[in-house]
Amino acid sequence: MQDPPPQSRIVDGYSVRDGSRISGDGDEEPDGNEEHPKSAWQVIMGKFADASTSVSSVGDSIVDYVIPDWARLAPGFVKKLQDELSMAPGSLAEEIWREANDPEINPEIIWDAGVRISNDICDDEKRFFDRRRAFTKRALARYLDIPEETIHKEDVPVIAMCGSGGGLRALVASTSSYLSTKEEGLFDCVTYTAGVSGSCWLQALYYSSITGRSHARLIRHLKNRLGVHIAFPPAAFSLLSSAPTNKYLLSGLVEKAKGLPEAEFGIVDVYGLLLAARLLVPKGELSVDEYDFKISNQRRYTDDGSHPLPIYTAVRHEIPLAEQADIKDPVAAEAKARKEAWFQWFEFTPYEFWCEELEAGIPTWAIGRKFHNGRTVWRDNGLALPEVRTPLLMGVWGSAFCATLSHYYKEIRPAVKNLTGFGGIDAMIAERDDDLIKVHPIDPAAFPNYALGMRDLLPSTVPEGIFQQENLQLMDAGMSNNLPIYPLLRPGRNVDILIAFDASADVRTDNWLKVADGYAKQRGIKGWPVGVGWPPEDSSLQDIQKDLDKAQADAEQEAHEKMTEAKKEDEVRKDKSKKKDLGYCNIWVGSTEERKSEDEPPESKLVEEDWELMAPDAGITVIYYPLLPNPKVEGVDPKTSDFMSTWNFVYTPEQIDSVVELARTNFQQGAERTKRTVRAVYERKKKQREEREEQERERRRRWKLRMGWNGGRRVGGADHGDHFS
Repeated sequence: MQDPPPQSRIVDGYSVRDGSRISGDGDEEPDGNEEHPKSAWQVIMGKFADASTSVSSVGDSIVDYVIPDWARLAPGFVKKLQDELSMAPGSLAEEIWREANDPEINPEIIWDAGVRISNDICDDEKRFFDRRRAFTKRALARYLDIPEETIHKEDVPVIAMCGSGGGLRALVASTSSYLSTKEEGLFDCVTYTAGVSGSCWLQALYYSSITGRSHARLIRHLKNRLGVHIAFPPAAFSLLSSAPTNKYLLSGLVEKAKGLPEAEFGIVDVYGLLLAARLLVPKGELSVDEYDFKISNQRRYTDDGSHPLPIYTAVRHEIPLAEQADIKDPVAAEAKARKEAWFQWFEFTPYEFWCEELEAGIPTWAIGRKFHNGRTVWRDNGLALPEVRTPLLMGVWGSAFCATLSHYYKEIRPAVKNLTGFGGIDAMIAERDDDLIKVHPIDPAAFPNYALGMRDLLPSTVPEGIFQQENLQLMDAGMSNNLPIYPLLRPGRNVDILIAFDASADVRTDNWLKVADGYAKQRGIKGWPVGVGWPPEDSSLQDIQKDLDKAQADAEQEAHEKMTEAKKEDEVRKDKSKKKDLGYCNIWVGSTEERKSEDEPPESKLVEEDWELMAPDAGITVIYYPLLPNPKVEGVDPKTSDFMSTWNFVYTPEQIDSVVELARTNFQQGAERTKRTVRAVYERKKKQREEREEQERERRRRWKLRMGWNGGRRVGGADHGDHFS
């Protein structure tokens, strides 16, 4: 891992504090045992017991369905840890807290972090980007079978790869897809990976000591660990009560409880703990590695550019009800709030925790500490808290159960529609879907809000509520988009090719690619292929009739004429569109052409010929691999196989093999086409560079002629040894 920044340097706006001997009065080292009214155990359990209040107003009949079984069982095993979390001398919590205040064990607690206000990527990522180019250039030469010495670094496409959300289904399927690209030589050409939910877990595991940056080893690890439910009491309790796993798994909870007594605890925190006990612990439990429990430690594998930079995602749901207080009509207030609610995206890399809407971020090693006015709020002993631990983040990344009732209903309906008594709930939710988009039955996880006190420094578009909340409530980014497309479109990352592996619950109806259209338009992203994704079903004549009814035609004759005209237009439209359903590998390319009118740009069509990727104004290329059933792999269907539900937390080795085989087979269907696409984009970039260089040579030649130069000597003048360079 790269050494910490020197104490006298300012790196990316983050300074390092001299911490040789720091305490409240500056004379003594901290003993790390400040007294709080409650022990770590009391704080955790007191907050966790309050978690049920977040669902009490929804109604017991609904709560029974929206809270999974493991959530009801979780408090049972947590209580068994009371002795170790009591903070009594010699207890595990006392040991954890002592080490949390030791700069030699957690050096970041003496580093002074400031909020970096900028839309640009941070300096650490810029250094990574430059170093990664050398690796991707070499990999591209192997992948395309081109002599490396003939490749110019500017011609190497910036390739990003992303996986969808979908729990263990997405984890297993995306791992297999990534492994397939690795075997083809494509993965080594990738600069960024990004994940939602289960694909975030994939990244955390890939950059752990467990897998050694090997997707094949990751699959073997999953076979060893996914055969037991994450909340199976004997297995969970064994890891949470025995050394060395208990300290690594519980450190985050103890540090949060002792360092932030007012912190919010809930199901998501315990869920992350249980996830980590299954996923971050190897089969040989004694070989668990402490470096796997901080995301910033992953820079050991990215600083030199030898591996892609992982991007983890979460969202905050902004529901501006408080800002509608001036509206006296409650119905109008709710309608306005519904319309104005949105999700703010937060991204985590080994370098920075950043939010696009805030246009601000903090170093990853500073997540978990308090900030005010853009600076670290030091605790009474002069120290900050350690970086928030990976288990707590894993819970956030995969907290799909923190969805609104509307989202949750769409996800679980196929799995539970046959349960006794569900019919009434189903009808009730369907009727009130517009209202339920504001109801989160389970509270999201909370982290200290680094934007406090920065109202005058952040964009005016930032909602007022962000400056009034002590904590940021973050949840699974799949609530907004189950594909992490937005971070990959961020200026400065300059992505040329985006490869998306989509293992969403129903890829045909959840058109996550299409959702990015609005984002690209709002952010002014040039080159995004508008209209990508699953083709909409053709409007039926019944839909046309409904539209006519809504229009309330004044006369039967008028209605008849409109129907006749609509039929003709419908036939013409169908003849022109002839849209095909998507297959295993689908490719679109955007356009950077400047539009001279305000008309909506035409929708992008599926690329059918490689030459379409070579247009001078070609923009971002999207390669989309949906997880579809394949006749070559019998007995596994993401939509109908029960074990592939998002809410299934047990996979047998045989089931893992079947998902791996499906994802692998699907990728092979488009592997050669993907390679041709990468080759076409490379050739386009090469041609564009050569044309720019030729234009520059011509410009210089004309300049020389204009200035009277000939062969390095001014025509008609004395030779002073001047030469043009």
